[in-house]
Amino acid sequence: MLNDIQTWINVAAYTGGGMAMGLGAIGAAIGEGYTAAQANAAVSRNTELSGDILKSMLVGQAIAESASIFALVIAILLLFLSVSNPSLLTAAALFGGGLCMGFGAIGSGVGSGFPAGQACKGLVRQPQVAGKLTTNMLIGSAVCQTPAIFSMVVALMLIFIDFSGAPLLPTWAALIGAGLSTGLAAIGSGFGGGLAAGASCEGVARQPETVGNVTTIMLIGQAVSQTASIFGLLISFVLMFKSYPESAALTASMCLLAAGISSGFGGIGPGIGNGMAAEGAVRWVARDVENAGGLMRTMLVGQAVSQSTAIYAMVVSLCLIFVV
Repeated sequence: MLNDIQTWINVAAYTGGGMAMGLGAIGAAIGEGYTAAQANAAVSRNTELSGDILKSMLVGQAIAESASIFALVIAILLLFLSVSNPSLLTAAALFGGGLCMGFGAIGSGVGSGFPAGQACKGLVRQPQVAGKLTTNMLIGSAVCQTPAIFSMVVALMLIFIDFSGAPLLPTWAALIGAGLSTGLAAIGSGFGGGLAAGASCEGVARQPETVGNVTTIMLIGQAVSQTASIFGLLISFVLMFKSYPESAALTASMCLLAAGISSGFGGIGPGIGNGMAAEGAVRWVARDVENAGGLMRTMLVGQAVSQSTAIYAMVVSLCLIFVV
C-alpha cells in the first residue's frame, strides 16, 4: 500500500511541477515581449538613446521574469522533494501547490511588462527624467509581483505543512481548492496592477513635475486591485486550516473544491477592472493635476463597485465552506 501512495505522490508532484512551470512561463514571456516591443518603438524614434533604452528594457524584463522564477523554484521543489510522511492528502496538497504557483505567476508576469514598456517609451520623450522613470517603473512592477508572492507562499505551505492527520475525505478537495483560490485570483490583481503602473510611467514622461501625484494615485489604485487576490488568499487559509469532519459524501468534497473555484475565478475580473479604473485616473492626473482629488475619488468609487463582484464570490465561498 505504501508503494501505491508513493506512486500517487510522485504523480501529483510531477504533474504539479509541470503545471507550475508551464503556466508560470506564460505571463513572464508575454510581459517581456511587450517590453521589448515598446523598446523597439522607442529606439526607432531616437537611436541615440538606444543604449539607455536597452538598459531600461533589461531591468524591466528582469522584474517580469521574477514570477517565472518563483514558478521554477516551486517546480524544482515538487520534482525533487523527499516526503517524510507520505499520504494521499500529501499528494493532493502537492498538486494544489503546483496549480497555485502556475496560475499565480501569469498575471504578475504580464502586468510587470506594462510599466517596463512605458518606461522605455517615456525615456525617448523625457530623457532628462530617466531616474524618475526608472524609480516609478521599479515601484509599480514590484507591486505587480505581490500576487505571485501570495501564490508562492500558499504553494510552499501546501508543500511543507503536514496534513496527514486530517481525514482524506473531504480534505483533499479543500487543499486543491486552496491552491486554485489564490492562484486564479492572482491573475487579475497582477494584470490590473500592471495597467496602473504602465499609465504611471506614461504620466511621468508626459509631465515629470506631477510624479508625486501620479505615483500616489498609482499605489492607491494598485492597492485596491490587490484586494481580489487577498480575498483569494483568505479563502485559501480557511480551506487549509479549518478542520473538517470525515465524510464519504461527494457533496462535501465538491463544496470545498467549489469554494476555491468561486473565489479564484471570482477574483480575476475585479482585479483587472480595478486596474482599468486606476489606469484611467493615473493617466489623466498627469494631464490635469489640479483635479487629482476628483480623479482619485472617481477612481475609488468605480473600483468599489467593480470590487463588489469579488466580494460576492467570497461570500459564496464562505457559504460553501461553513453553511452548505
